[in-house]
Amino acid sequence: MSDFDAVMLSYDEPIADQLHARLQRVLGTRVKRLHGVQGMRRAYRLAAEVTDSEQFLLADGDFVIATEFDLGSVAPLAEGVAMRVWRARNPLNGLIYGYGGLKLIRRSALRQLGDAVDVLAALPGRAEFVADVAGTTRINQSPYHAWKAGFRECAMLARGSEYGMDDGEATERIKAWTDGAEGEYADSATAGAREGVAFAAEAAHFPHLFDQLNDPAWLFSRFTAGHAEQAVAG
Repeated sequence: MSDFDAVMLSYDEPIADQLHARLQRVLGTRVKRLHGVQGMRRAYRLAAEVTDSEQFLLADGDFVIATEFDLGSVAPLAEGVAMRVWRARNPLNGLIYGYGGLKLIRRSALRQLGDAVDVLAALPGRAEFVADVAGTTRINQSPYHAWKAGFRECAMLARGSEYGMDDGEATERIKAWTDGAEGEYADSATAGAREGVAFAAEAAHFPHLFDQLNDPAWLFSRFTAGHAEQAVAG
């Protein structure tokens, strides 16, 4: 029996049910689930209230855990560390980094969550990024989900990483997102990435606009305004 609880946060991902079942199967334990909570900051704070352990695993609704992930080998967070992030593979552009990755996080840190566009960057304490790959971030479940992933991530990268990533690394990742990709709904992800960079340039003069990146209704409205045919098809 693991000392860690596990929680999945899902919103509207089409295959979240299957990914939740897979998560339980691979981890060998019950995975609690919060679904459809409005507002990312609120969802993360609520996650702290459903877990029974101070440190718990947190997965997004599009995370495909690797079958070889070994829960028994997971060490507790060291003092002063609020969160550990395992890397995830992006199935469209081949990037492997913390985006969409599995997390081990402190309940007490989530209860003190501050304000940041990249919500978990506002945790009190250090974030620890490890080299191990824990799975794949299945962003391309529909045209909208692929677009949203590219839009949000590239808007935040173009704005400037809140985790202290250097500009050169951010530029390389933006290039990988915007240069084009392969796979189902790859064109939607690329379009979203390019539009996200443009949005960041627009919002640079009005920083409060970046808060819209965490508003599901605004994101869907932005997508449908520019991609009406895909919105109907997806």
